[in-house]
Amino acid sequence: MTRVIIAGASEPARTKLSGLLASCGCPPFRCCASESELRRAVNACSDGVVILAGGLPGLDPDDLAWDYAGHIHILLIARPSVLDRCEAPEIARLTAPASARSVTDAVLALLRSHQDSLPKRTGRDRETVDQAKRLLMETQGLTEPQAHHYIQRHAMDRGIRMADLASQILAAEKKPDGNDPAERPADTGRNGEETE
Repeated sequence: MTRVIIAGASEPARTKLSGLLASCGCPPFRCCASESELRRAVNACSDGVVILAGGLPGLDPDDLAWDYAGHIHILLIARPSVLDRCEAPEIARLTAPASARSVTDAVLALLRSHQDSLPKRTGRDRETVDQAKRLLMETQGLTEPQAHHYIQRHAMDRGIRMADLASQILAAEKKPDGNDPAERPADTGRNGEETE
């Protein structure tokens, strides 16, 4: 399920958005009051939908879109003067004050768009990733979200699919060399060849 992060300087606006999303079945993953808190939340979930309620001090929505391109979808709800300064075409915009209906419609559309943009895994790929997560949970003491994040982050760092990294983790576990399975996968490029 795609995670929703709410960010804004106004506590009442964050609370109102949180309640609105919870009522339509999309409870937020986090509500953030600062740029650093927002970036930590995005890094924790790696992808999702960010709702900026009026913005945050020091945060340029265009920079956020650039920094997390391909990983998050952004909805900016703000006054026209703030919306006019926003240049990134991929940022969805709503003029404040926005009706509850327009906010939920926009969020649901972004959630669908985000889900459609995610790569689809086959049943075999999903099972391979699940097996690798279980292995990391058993051998490294990670929680399921931590194991998922580990595989996702390292696959992105190496430019390979999560299922390919999961296969490497599982193959490394079968080798009786006593190394940590999380440290064993070879660095490979997109074509599967080892890199230096």
